[in-house]
Order: sequence, then C-alpha cells, then structure tokens
Amino acid sequence: MSNVTLNVKGMSCNHCVKSVEGALESVGAKGNVDLAAGTVSVEYDEQKVTVDQVKHAIEDQGYDVV
Repeated sequence: MSNVTLNVKGMSCNHCVKSVEGALESVGAKGNVDLAAGTVSVEYDEQKVTVDQVKHAIEDQGYDVV
C-alpha cells in the first residue's frame, strides 16, 4: 500500500468530506480529509490505482487538486 497527501481546494463542510471519501472508494482507495488544512491523506494499492486516478476522482466531484 502507498500513501500520498494531496492539497485539495474547495472543501468546506461534511458534505465535501463524504463526496471526496466516496470518490476515493469508487476507485479503490481510502482517504482521510482534513478540512482545516485542506488536505486529503490517501492510502491506495499502487498495483491497482494510480495517483492520477485518485486526483481525477476528486476533481470529478468539483474540487481542485493542487
């Protein structure tokens, strides 16, 4: 398993947390959202999921990964 912390702009509430976590689960990753820091710590299996897939899943929910 690999871990990466992504800076994500546009998250502000619990709905945002659920949206991001759901998007990560849809690609086979797990995430921990820190609203105050504007980050998402992601755990994923690099054999099955790429960082780009993780970023696109979050961006598809309307957030900016920087």
